[in-house]
Amino acid sequence: MHICDYRSESINEGIGLRAVVFVSGCRHACPGCFNPESWDFNYGQAFTPSRQQEVIQEISTNPLLHGMTLCGGDPFFSADACISFVTSFRNACPDKTVWAYTGFTFEALLHQDKHRQLLELCDVIIDGKFKSEEKDTSLRFRGSRNQRIIDVKKSLSLGAAIEWA
Repeated sequence: MHICDYRSESINEGIGLRAVVFVSGCRHACPGCFNPESWDFNYGQAFTPSRQQEVIQEISTNPLLHGMTLCGGDPFFSADACISFVTSFRNACPDKTVWAYTGFTFEALLHQDKHRQLLELCDVIIDGKFKSEEKDTSLRFRGSRNQRIIDVKKSLSLGAAIEWA
């Protein structure tokens, strides 16, 4: 897996102060995407096991961080590698939350084993492809009106997408 960026502190990709890992690779190719260079799975730098541990260590020692967000690209296209990374993160930082952005819908993620495994490691996802015709810069944590902020744990327990509040 490659990452196209890592930000140790951000307030734009979820609630509170968050570390953000931008995973390279996306096949959605949404017109108007703010980060089209991230579609290339080899863009950026290799996210080696040692680099992953550095990121986890940095997050675990920053008491100001609420958690980590996976962006992209789309991390669900690299589900295997992200499952391993997020599992290590969860073990090291059990008190911190995991958010993820994806062009897949919550419902679609339930039907592919690896996607569901990664979904189950997340607390919140922002789902749905970016649609330029529904672009709305006033929305919190998302770019277009069709995208939802989903409370993953509640949604999985109730069997339906429940929006995060």
